[in-house]
Amino acid sequence: MLSVKKYLLLSGLIAALWSLPACQKEEAPLPSIAAIAVTNPDFSTLEDAAVLGGVAAVLSNPNPNDPQGAYTVFAPNNAAFARLGLNSGADLRVLQPAFLTSTLLYHVSGGNLRGDRLTNGASSASALGPTRRVVVRGSDRYLNGSKILATDVAASNGTVHVIDKVLLATGADIVQSALALRDAKVFVGPELSFLVEAVLYAELADALTAKPGSPSFTVFAPTDAAFRQLGQDLGVPLKVPADIRKLPKDVVTNVLLNHVVADGGKFNPEMNAGSIMPLGGTPLTIGAFANGVVTVRGKGNDAAANMVIPDVQTTNGVVHVIDRVLLP
Repeated sequence: MLSVKKYLLLSGLIAALWSLPACQKEEAPLPSIAAIAVTNPDFSTLEDAAVLGGVAAVLSNPNPNDPQGAYTVFAPNNAAFARLGLNSGADLRVLQPAFLTSTLLYHVSGGNLRGDRLTNGASSASALGPTRRVVVRGSDRYLNGSKILATDVAASNGTVHVIDKVLLATGADIVQSALALRDAKVFVGPELSFLVEAVLYAELADALTAKPGSPSFTVFAPTDAAFRQLGQDLGVPLKVPADIRKLPKDVVTNVLLNHVVADGGKFNPEMNAGSIMPLGGTPLTIGAFANGVVTVRGKGNDAAANMVIPDVQTTNGVVHVIDRVLLP
């Protein structure tokens, strides 16, 4: 029979041998930020965007401008891209390459920005330049207008947070942003052409241009299709942007002022159901906040306008592209 001493020695040896494989086993290295997108099917559109936008190689390597070699990326999932009608990599080709690259850079910042620092009112610089702000609504957190779905996904070269809408910023003021859309510098085809023509006709461009000390605005920007529909409703065909000038200038001016609110520029999570007062002086009705957006309705509208492209940050406010002209 084994003595107590020998039994304890033998038990210790067995335990040491049993634990040896676990001690020798190395943890698998963390994937890079780019590899996370490649291996997760929910980020397939983001993967395609990173390749087309020329940032995939950057996000595969350490950040040379950060002491820890880290990036922080707010990663839109496939559903986020689908909200903009971008359901596959092929759909991304409706965007100009330079705009796609700048959009991706707006999702990136240097260093590790941990989830516990994403508190209400906090701001975060982006690799594009414009800062982004955190908005807390109820129990949910948003970056600008994008809901933060998951935080602190660790990568070998930084941190990933998952969001439900693509972040958009132009790096220009409201007027220059609209001109970029009109001149097909965002999409490969023109957009907001009728709105730009209306602003020029009404001589409102100067008021919406960023200047020192000037206010920031929330702007509801109707699409070209919205203006064409308005023409049909009014019995005045609006086939090309110049047709806007068939309408009385004071009417166009009053309608445009109905789309601008001097409130500092608000993202969807910062807007509440109820009335807001645009520069035109006739209240707009904001609908309930649902699925990350609100609706907006003018007093003269039979139905509310929906957000086609919400939460576009400019240097002097926030633009929401909508599918209906708001009538006083």
